[in-house]
Amino acid sequence: MGKFSHYDGAGKSVMVDVAGKEITKRSAMARGFVCMGEEVLLQIVSDLLPKGNLFEVARIAGIMAAKKTSDLVPMCHPLNLSYVNVDLELDEKRGGVVITSEIRLDGKTGAEMEALAAVTVAALTVYDMCKAVDKSMVIEDVTLVEKRGGKSDFNSKT
Repeated sequence: MGKFSHYDGAGKSVMVDVAGKEITKRSAMARGFVCMGEEVLLQIVSDLLPKGNLFEVARIAGIMAAKKTSDLVPMCHPLNLSYVNVDLELDEKRGGVVITSEIRLDGKTGAEMEALAAVTVAALTVYDMCKAVDKSMVIEDVTLVEKRGGKSDFNSKT
């Protein structure tokens, strides 16, 4: 197992120095799920939620979160994102909303945290917009699906 990169020799938290790294194409994808009851699912399908267009508001919230990740996660580097996409899809069979994000950039460090932040904040927004109907919703399975670029690629399917 590798050592943690965000600690110095004395055990203090540090931001990793990426000054000497080359700029490369990087991307990351994440996914999450908001599990909810049948009543709120019916209101989503019927477009009856009192706070407005659920998918559009949550999509924008996820995009904003990706852009602000370094403000939310202390050791994250600010990144110049070139592409952010957040998709939300109702999965009536499973009983909830599937959220996916994709991030692309040219940079010295990856986009995993931005992809995860986008999904997480979009999920929180779904919860916020639906909580008047269902307070028992569960945000689950927020996970990194894929990472490309840098020194190590990752794909959860392999």
